[in-house]
Amino acid sequence: MMSAKSQAFCRMGCLGSLLFVSACAHQASIDPPPPLARPETVQMSPRTNHWSEDWTSLFDGKSLTNWAVTDFGGHGTVDVASGQINIGMGADLSGITWTNGTLPKTDYEISLQAIKVDGSDFFCGLTFPVADSSCSLIIGGWGGGLVGLSSLDDFDASENETTHGMAFNAGQWYQVRLRVTPTKIEVWLDEKKIIDVLIVGRKVSLRPGSIYLSAPLGVATYETSAGIRDFKLRLIEH
Repeated sequence: MMSAKSQAFCRMGCLGSLLFVSACAHQASIDPPPPLARPETVQMSPRTNHWSEDWTSLFDGKSLTNWAVTDFGGHGTVDVASGQINIGMGADLSGITWTNGTLPKTDYEISLQAIKVDGSDFFCGLTFPVADSSCSLIIGGWGGGLVGLSSLDDFDASENETTHGMAFNAGQWYQVRLRVTPTKIEVWLDEKKIIDVLIVGRKVSLRPGSIYLSAPLGVATYETSAGIRDFKLRLIEH
């Protein structure tokens, strides 16, 4: 695939000459999962969707461009500093929701880094599209140590086969990578696969409550302050 920079060069023509610059498309590896070393990330511009097999940045590291503070009642403050989104502790849910148009619904990956600053519940509730519905990946929920998907067949992250108990340290960054295909949802935490669940013939949905305000894409916390950085998305060949 030609990069944005290459396309710009291609448009610069004159009567006497034309310069072409091409770049090889990055081919996403499916099995085993690709390493964390990534090709150059394409920056997302305001109101411009550019999804490809290269990673596209969802956060510019400087502002909340493409995002809105989610209107949860009693939510904490949200700001950007030192290259990360800081989500303040609220009475319950706090977070951000995507505002920049259409997202892929399958055959894509999302990657981000999340850190728990303070609090006793989930520091990363990543809501993401799945076909014509949405689902949430909960990290550090139900008292701080639960990981799972909400919801599968109306069973939330504490009740279905994706439920894991894990220890999370405040002040430590965790690498999260999520993959959605027509048949599966897969999740890696620090490159260790922790969720690999079939979704064919199953109901994939959001847990009842105000988390629906995070759809189609958002990050929320619950009674917890957290940071998010290196937030990006890419298409995968399926």
